[in-house]
Amino acid sequence: MRAAMYYGNQKVEIVDAPNPAPAAGQVKVKVGFNGICGSDLHEYYAGPIFIPTEPHPLTGQQAPLILGHEFSGTISELGDGVDGFAIGDRVAVLPLYYCGKCSRCAAGNYNTCAQFAFHGLMADGGMAEYTVVPVGMLHKLPNDLPLELGALVEPMAVAYHAAQLGDLSPGDTAVVFGAGPIGIGLWFALRGIGIDDVVVVEPSADRRSAIRHLGAEVLDPSEADVISKILERTDGRGADAVFDAAGVPAAVATGLGCLAGRSPFVSVAIYEKPIETPLISLILGESRIQGSLGYTAPDFEAVINLMAKGHYDMTGWVTTVPIGDVVTEGFDALRDGRKIKVLVEPTA
Repeated sequence: MRAAMYYGNQKVEIVDAPNPAPAAGQVKVKVGFNGICGSDLHEYYAGPIFIPTEPHPLTGQQAPLILGHEFSGTISELGDGVDGFAIGDRVAVLPLYYCGKCSRCAAGNYNTCAQFAFHGLMADGGMAEYTVVPVGMLHKLPNDLPLELGALVEPMAVAYHAAQLGDLSPGDTAVVFGAGPIGIGLWFALRGIGIDDVVVVEPSADRRSAIRHLGAEVLDPSEADVISKILERTDGRGADAVFDAAGVPAAVATGLGCLAGRSPFVSVAIYEKPIETPLISLILGESRIQGSLGYTAPDFEAVINLMAKGHYDMTGWVTTVPIGDVVTEGFDALRDGRKIKVLVEPTA
């Protein structure tokens, strides 16, 4: 089968990989679409970062391995002992491995497991024609839900998890920095939980245009005084939650300046370099910085339910490419800003 194999920094090749077979408790999935994540970009251009160069304690795998952790597909084979699923079921995959033994897992926060691993980063993933996963990772998709949308469940669950950490109520004001896939997902998620007053801040004209066409209100930080705009909008109170999906110093400084007292600044970004944090803003407002990592099974189910109701729209920001073009029309196009979200089709 064809697969996108990661060998190291700027070395991903389309190879003929062995067709996997499910062991007991596993299923084989014929992959429909696999999204390229920001973490995949970091691994390609600056890695290996999370991809292990020696056997991972949970999966036993190391580079080279098959990329891909944002994917959907159809079950093609069941391993022994698998119940509740059938061949032909359409599924999205929650690609998280966790130990189940550490203090974080014991507290139910398995998304922050001390030894966590991801299918497609620490184990052979879904950027291939077929992949094998534990049955516990599966989430059924409605039969009429496009597999392209199903491949977005994972990144949209990242955003939904972060949105919940904002502790918002209807009538509150939220500000989202960044209109990449997670920023767009935050806008969808916030509206999905009943927050109507959401402002997105994005310097890229193409990204502003894309999310504006979805219905968002957007500010260009190169032209608008974002802090003044938010304070004016909220009668001087500030935003009830700020979400950073940009991961740049300007977003942190401006976002903290927009924040109301005793409110959260939720970080769901990857910071490539250390960022100075103006702690005085947090002290004076008794506010806090809240990290957000991944998702849980309820986040997946919430996103799938919203998708089934037609809440998510792929128009203008999602592009599909064949697996042979994963580097030129995937990684390179995303890095250069020519595309916002890319789904790889392994069988095309």
